[in-house]
Amino acid sequence: MSDEHGTFIWTELMTTDRVAAAAFYSDVVGWTTVEMAAYDYTVFETARPDGDGRVGIAGMMSIPPELVAENVPPNWTAYVSVADCDATVARVEALGGTVRRPPEDIPEIGRFAVIADPHGAVLCIMTPLPMDVPPRAVPATTPGQFGWYELYADDCAAAFAFYADVFGWTVDHDMEMGDLGIYRIFAQDGQAVGGMMTRPPQMPKAHWAYYITVDRLDAAISRLVAGGGRVVNGPMEVPGPAYIVNAVDPQGAFVSLVAAQR
Repeated sequence: MSDEHGTFIWTELMTTDRVAAAAFYSDVVGWTTVEMAAYDYTVFETARPDGDGRVGIAGMMSIPPELVAENVPPNWTAYVSVADCDATVARVEALGGTVRRPPEDIPEIGRFAVIADPHGAVLCIMTPLPMDVPPRAVPATTPGQFGWYELYADDCAAAFAFYADVFGWTVDHDMEMGDLGIYRIFAQDGQAVGGMMTRPPQMPKAHWAYYITVDRLDAAISRLVAGGGRVVNGPMEVPGPAYIVNAVDPQGAFVSLVAAQR
């Protein structure tokens, strides 16, 4: 894991059926799984682009009973690295965000918390423990990697101000989208990593969306549908150029795919 403040370092699926979800994502995006029995946790792995082994890309866990009781549906959530988890939580609250789970330690991993921005979009933050041998960086355009992070906010400008303060993100550039307003590309340490926009009225609440890179979009969509997933928007071409689709997996978690080729 990178320890650089403001970097997306991990993505995690909470689901109602880990066995079925593992089979689905393995087929659609080519991941394999490793079980961490001590944590009752599954790690998704993807191949390194140089062919030298595999690397953990995401995690999966069953929805905890307390969240089941709150009717929390299956969902993907990302972790952002922060220099000081407790100080970041205090800053989030000072800026109008909320703490969904207070800071706590994960042995041999780091200290984490679950936060929501002032509009209610949820993210996890973590201060990772130092690693003797940090993993090699893999380009986001590599199939199997998370290639883009996207926020649908109640107000794009207000949301960006919040995240710029908390994580140090900067504006890469803005794109005009007519009636939909501005799509803001944001950067971390000078590299564009995601985008945000004011959510359209048909979206019921602010949320983050996560795009998994695949080799060819149409083939991946065919696998997604055959595996019980459902397309909810797209496919479509976006600047880059790239091709994207928004979908839900068989258990109901929102997931998106991105590719350089149809």
